[in-house]
Amino acid sequence: MMAMTPLHAEPLRLVAFGDSLTAGLGLPAKDAFPAKLQAALKAKGHDVVIENAGVSGDTTTAGLARLDWSIPDGTQGVILELGANDALRGLDPAIAEKSLDAILARLKERKIPVLLAGMVAPPNLGGGYAERFNAIYPRLAAKYDVPLYPFFLDGVAGQGKLNQPDGIHPTAAGVDVIVERITPAVERWLATLKSAP
Repeated sequence: MMAMTPLHAEPLRLVAFGDSLTAGLGLPAKDAFPAKLQAALKAKGHDVVIENAGVSGDTTTAGLARLDWSIPDGTQGVILELGANDALRGLDPAIAEKSLDAILARLKERKIPVLLAGMVAPPNLGGGYAERFNAIYPRLAAKYDVPLYPFFLDGVAGQGKLNQPDGIHPTAAGVDVIVERITPAVERWLATLKSAP
């Protein structure tokens, strides 16, 4: 019988679960957020593999519908980035909250830790909508006791040179900024995963 490899020798298996911002719409695969985050973490000595489970155009409802087959058994953590398409389409924030709540509940049930990446509603939808939409993420992070990175596009949203011509999707340089800004939050989260039994 072969000796079993000790568990700690295996890389930490993470899934980045989101929409086109995770998928890397308009970019080569090596420039998508999961690939660049994995490289940044490896450079800091973290042995991680991050699977890209981003689907362009996904709303929170579409994400919920594919959750079970997108997050394979053995996943040790999920970076959840959904909601931008709900806001872009002006969908009722209550729908986004209900879907994200169900995603977080399902992952908790499966004992898979989550880092929640927040989204901010575009200003053209008005203050009332933004207030309702933007409150979803802190509320759910508190409810499920998961860490929250407040705004996934922090430092990139509205910055012309960091976005593709559509003004929505980051360029490779934009992804670099996202990765640079989110990495400290991801590292703090990884520390909690590594200390978990």
